[in-house]
Amino acid sequence: MKSTPTEGARTRAVIYCRISQDRTGAGLGVDRQREDCEALARRNDWDVLEVYVDNDVSAFSGKRRPAYRQMLADLDEGKATVVVVWHTDRLHRSPTELEEYINLSERRGISTHTVQAGNIDLATPSGRMTARILGAVARQESEHKGERVARARRQKALNGEWMGGIRPFGWGLPTGAMRTKVDRKTGEETEEPELDMLKAVPEEAESLRFWTDTILSGGSIRSLVKWCADKGVTTTRGNPVTHTDMRDMLLRPRNAGIAVYRGEEVGRGKWEPIVDEAKYRAVCAILKDPSRTTTPGATPKWLGSILYRCGRGDCPHFMYVTQSGGRMYPSYRCQTGHGGGRRAEIVDQYVEDVIVERLSRPDAHGLLLPGPADVDVAALQVESEQIRRRMTDLAALFGAGTIDMVQFTQGTDTARAQLDGVTQQLASAATLDPLVGLVGAPDVRKAWKALELEQQRNVLRSLVEVTLVKPRPGRMPDGGYFDYDAVVFEWRRGSKLG
Repeated sequence: MKSTPTEGARTRAVIYCRISQDRTGAGLGVDRQREDCEALARRNDWDVLEVYVDNDVSAFSGKRRPAYRQMLADLDEGKATVVVVWHTDRLHRSPTELEEYINLSERRGISTHTVQAGNIDLATPSGRMTARILGAVARQESEHKGERVARARRQKALNGEWMGGIRPFGWGLPTGAMRTKVDRKTGEETEEPELDMLKAVPEEAESLRFWTDTILSGGSIRSLVKWCADKGVTTTRGNPVTHTDMRDMLLRPRNAGIAVYRGEEVGRGKWEPIVDEAKYRAVCAILKDPSRTTTPGATPKWLGSILYRCGRGDCPHFMYVTQSGGRMYPSYRCQTGHGGGRRAEIVDQYVEDVIVERLSRPDAHGLLLPGPADVDVAALQVESEQIRRRMTDLAALFGAGTIDMVQFTQGTDTARAQLDGVTQQLASAATLDPLVGLVGAPDVRKAWKALELEQQRNVLRSLVEVTLVKPRPGRMPDGGYFDYDAVVFEWRRGSKLG
């Protein structure tokens, strides 16, 4: 019999291995798959030309699998005619991926052999049906596994347990024991301290309380970021604290002992809060206020910049500081040019002197805003939790089909409106009057100097409106050239300065 050029040639095969979750990074699951697949190839006298490996990549998640995509490209170019895999669920758990693989197998004459399920002949209707059934079963298993994991994680959150991930600032006190950590890429083992995530780190907790009080007293995130840089305070990863880091740390519900699941508050945690909930709610209200300026820009360097009003006629503008026009020193002016030559340093010093004098008077306590004596913080906190539970119950009823979308939406909108009202009341109960810390201080001047510029500006906003009117020309009665009468004070609290 006349032989063909291919007679006696060995069958060309490739092996595909995948494990969806490799916690240790050692790849042991992949190695076991590979050994079984190589044994199957030897029994069938196949030449294994390539082994494709995707380690710690789920077929169900939809994430790109580089080795799998490379194998398909190689098969399409005729590299092999047999694919060896431990089980069909190692190849794909998505119907779309399966159909793509079936089309390639038909087009290139590829046969698939598995260690666990035998030969899958995708060239026949019965073989394709078998592959589709196995794929559907595998997908159902993945979906059930996902549901079980989600339920377990939610239960942990409801129990106030730590969900894992990067250590949050303020939490994770060393227990004194050590645990083994395995690098997922190299498999290298290292020892690190075991942390109790329900206990606060004292120095970090103190920082969180200081940051919270600073925001409540009118401080800025920008100033807190600078404070961290000056004090050498870093994130839990050891990186410098950025504006985003600071905002995220201040807005973390865990600070107030609140458990969160998928971004939603689900109840009280099992840990003692670092920050009082009323203060936490107040910080959230401040930082999430749409009117709050969060865009980066020039930081005000002068007390009255964009706060002092222009008093020339009916000019509606505010004053800012400029050194343009050949002036030798910074001066206040408005955008229409009014006020040029009003030396900023002297104006600010005079305004400071007036404010300090006013707050040093015996009747200064009368300037303080009424305290939140009529706000029952504990009752508001209970009401807040009740509203959140109602929202969770509404979601469960909608999921069970007991209520329709309209009822769910209306109920949720009502609950959110009630929750916003409670949050605003909690915020007002915790927000500090900018004058607190100045009124009644042994040395008001010293207390004023200790404030950051933004806090001084908050005092100015709250206490008085300053208008710069047209100054008188020439030398003033005191022998100088600065017209103090051209700086007009309109007090927002108490009587006019006499």
